[in-house]
Amino acid sequence: MDKFLNRPLQTKIISVCVFANVIIFIVNIFLMLGINSLSNDMEMVYQDNRALNQLSEALDNVQDSMTVYLSAKTSDSLENYYISAQRFSDLSSELDDKVTDYSFNRIERNIKYMSQSYLEKVGQTIEAKRGRNVEKYRNYYETSTELYKDISLYITNLNLELFAINSESFIALLKAFRAFELVGVAVMTFVMIGNVIIVTSFVKAMIMPLRRLSDSADEVADGNFDVTLPVVTYNDEVGIVIGAFNKMVISIKEYIEKLKESMEKERYMQEKELMMETHLKDAQLKYLQAQINPHFLFNTLNAGAQLAMMEGADKTYEYVQTVADFFRYNVKSTNHTGNLREEVTLVDNYIQILNVRFSGDIGYDKQVDERLLDYKMPSMILQPIVENAVNHGIREMMGEGKILLKVYREDDDVCISVIDNGKGISDEIKEKILTGSLIHDENSYDNNGIAMDNVISRLRLFAGREDVIEIISEGENKGCEIKIRLPLEGNTECTE
Repeated sequence: MDKFLNRPLQTKIISVCVFANVIIFIVNIFLMLGINSLSNDMEMVYQDNRALNQLSEALDNVQDSMTVYLSAKTSDSLENYYISAQRFSDLSSELDDKVTDYSFNRIERNIKYMSQSYLEKVGQTIEAKRGRNVEKYRNYYETSTELYKDISLYITNLNLELFAINSESFIALLKAFRAFELVGVAVMTFVMIGNVIIVTSFVKAMIMPLRRLSDSADEVADGNFDVTLPVVTYNDEVGIVIGAFNKMVISIKEYIEKLKESMEKERYMQEKELMMETHLKDAQLKYLQAQINPHFLFNTLNAGAQLAMMEGADKTYEYVQTVADFFRYNVKSTNHTGNLREEVTLVDNYIQILNVRFSGDIGYDKQVDERLLDYKMPSMILQPIVENAVNHGIREMMGEGKILLKVYREDDDVCISVIDNGKGISDEIKEKILTGSLIHDENSYDNNGIAMDNVISRLRLFAGREDVIEIISEGENKGCEIKIRLPLEGNTECTE
């Protein structure tokens, strides 16, 4: 077919005419073959009866050869017996022994089993005769003769029953033969009509691709490259032109798409890099501002001086060392990534400093999976969250404030939760924090650290997804949980 479609139009037109005549010839051949097949079926109708006649003849030969041997006891008669017994055994083994509800199948199965018993008894009769055991061979002879009569009767009955069935089949085949003649005439008529339709359709098929090509070319000429391209129906001259046109349109369209995609990727990478740099510089700037905040430094140094005066040098050293570690991390964190261990340590130091300043009124507890502490993550993330929890949750409530820091694995994510028992956050404020629309008071005393929008933006850029942080608060004075979810996959620093 492919070779035919690749030929010139002139060759295809001539071929169609030849093809129509060949179809008529082939249909005639098939009709003749069908008639011959029906004829063969009609000849095979009485095959079962012929097979039963052969079986009956072989049975008679076995019985006769046995009788001759018993009376003459010659080597020739014994040889004739063995030959006839083998033929009867072969014919009887071809009988069907399937269990069905049809009577002729039951008779055929009985004949097969009785034939096996008959051959066994005949063999025993011959052996008894050869052994000169008169009493045994007479008994075996009488038994085999009875079986012979029964088998002959069964064969006769089965032959009559099959003859009746086969006669009905013969009549049905004869009717089918007459019907096949009518079908043959109808098929020839259909073939003639089909040839006319084929020629008409072929001419139409040659014209339609040219029409589709013309319409598509007009669309492309107007600048529409999303036009439905014509299908290459045949690989003739018209098909070659359509294929070349389709390749040209697809190539132009792919080039435009690749150009757009390349520009979009480049723009996205530039925007992401600028956003990361902006957020990092903003975080570093705010932490530098926090480090030189006069209120924070004054309160910290004042608390250290009071401890030195009241309790001695050891606790003063411990406190000052904690403050030094806290500032050292802030100054050191000029890179945008650190690890979870450093972030947890920074929170520990921050809570210790606050408890010295405010007489230990903040309870602090940790539930940390040590295997996750080497997880790489953006720096200066957890301390701002804890600071917001203290400033806007715990300080504005009555009673003892509590902070719980949890680090654990959930499915394929590293989860970090900062839980406080403060006044909670309303749904409106939660929405503003997550969307970055919360307005901060830059002159506020408590706004010394990084704003939550900066933290959320850097986490989203690091994780490459939006659902990186969740704020959970059940209502007023019921506390708040800030839950961070970062992907574990690809973070080679995290050990199992």
